[in-house]
Amino acid sequence: MNQRTLLRRGFTDLDDLGDAVLDHSTHVKDPIHGYIPLSEDMLQIIDTPQFQRLRSLKQMGTSYFVFPGGSHNRFEHCIGTAFLAGEVVQGLAKRQPELEISARDIRCVTLAGLCHDLGHGPFSHVFDNEFIPRAQPGAQWSHEMGSEMMLDHLIDDNAIDFLDRADIAFIKQLIRGTTTPMRDEKMFLFDIVANKRNGVDVDRFDYVQRDCYNVGEPSSYDFSRLILNSRVIDDEICYNQKEAFNLTEMFHTRYSMHKRVYSHRAAKAIEFMIVDAMLIADPVLHISQAVTDPRRYQTLTDNLLYEIERSTEPELQAARDLIARIHVRDTYKFVDEYILPPDLVSAIDSSVTPVAIVGFRSDNDDFVEHDVLVDICRIHFGKGSENPIDHVRFFSKYNTTEKYHIGRELISICVPEKYEERILRIYTRSPAKRGQIQRAARRLIDKLNRNVPSSPGSSPPASSITPNRALTIPATPANTKRRRLQL
Repeated sequence: MNQRTLLRRGFTDLDDLGDAVLDHSTHVKDPIHGYIPLSEDMLQIIDTPQFQRLRSLKQMGTSYFVFPGGSHNRFEHCIGTAFLAGEVVQGLAKRQPELEISARDIRCVTLAGLCHDLGHGPFSHVFDNEFIPRAQPGAQWSHEMGSEMMLDHLIDDNAIDFLDRADIAFIKQLIRGTTTPMRDEKMFLFDIVANKRNGVDVDRFDYVQRDCYNVGEPSSYDFSRLILNSRVIDDEICYNQKEAFNLTEMFHTRYSMHKRVYSHRAAKAIEFMIVDAMLIADPVLHISQAVTDPRRYQTLTDNLLYEIERSTEPELQAARDLIARIHVRDTYKFVDEYILPPDLVSAIDSSVTPVAIVGFRSDNDDFVEHDVLVDICRIHFGKGSENPIDHVRFFSKYNTTEKYHIGRELISICVPEKYEERILRIYTRSPAKRGQIQRAARRLIDKLNRNVPSSPGSSPPASSITPNRALTIPATPANTKRRRLQL
């Protein structure tokens, strides 16, 4: 096996392969990282019902309904993240022995990578971002909190005894991430799994590369170079200045995946349907209550849809009907889309609602509030409206003890002016009423545009929302539904 292959798989040098074979009796072959060695500690975690549950959670949630290649699960992502976490911390230990990275540090960081997604619910972020806020308004719950709960349950239920209470607390904090100094812990270790400084972490390395690979989207950055060209300066992981464009490409790839894949219109429409089905089923199946009960949460996976389908309770008929519609692609429909000027986001968020759109019906329209769904999609490079590269620190090969910031003008002149966008999207639960709803919504938008105050000395207004002519639905739209074969 040549050096290039080893670097691509993440090994820091040729000796690492030998070490891996000597120290690990089990390997799994992964399409992203090649052969991944699994230590005995990792196997004790993996071979449990709590971790095996991740096989039934799609990594990409409802995007799988649109991108058939996106069938991979949280299970392999967590193993890949653990592998990269181990590679980063062991590489730093070898290159910088003065950091005094201990075997305990390596074990805890690796296990944090392995366990960081234990708490995801059905269809991943759909559960914690969309379902829980509507099922339990005001509830402060996230999948990271779920991961901590499930880690405790895994340890107790399987009599895991190689971790003490201090180790468990450390692993939980590594999963949660922090920029607050922790007593007796090395702060740079918190940059590895969940980096709250700048988002450059092994979780992102793995999921971006894995998702790109599985859906067939090209990825133009190389995470193995980032790992090899990193070092700790002043308790922070920094990168060789020559990797500045590589990091820029990583953040751009993340944005591109959110733009083209994760927030796909059809995937979002199916997400609305699944959330509606779960909300209908919640009073009967008590789905939302499982977030505080690890034994019940352990059985809560994407298979929830099959559980609803198999049910016979009359109260779940409406949920069963929604799932049946997904199967035959009779989904909620996209109506219209607007990219919002930054200065109008808050005004539009409060003004464009289903109730407001209903208020602009024409005399012959028959749609009601329940027919209309409004969503504001937020897409960014990883740090909201800020350039994430501004939060990364670099070093020069001529001075590896000093860290510094690199301005975007020193990376490329072809970089964005803005790093975040908000997209207003309107959907309908009733496909036959798409045209009515779009025309009413555009009348509302037109009124909002006329009410936008002009900046001094300017005309037209400083900002306005422009409809996309290509999305205009004809008064009598053609039937674009694919014809079925008549046998």
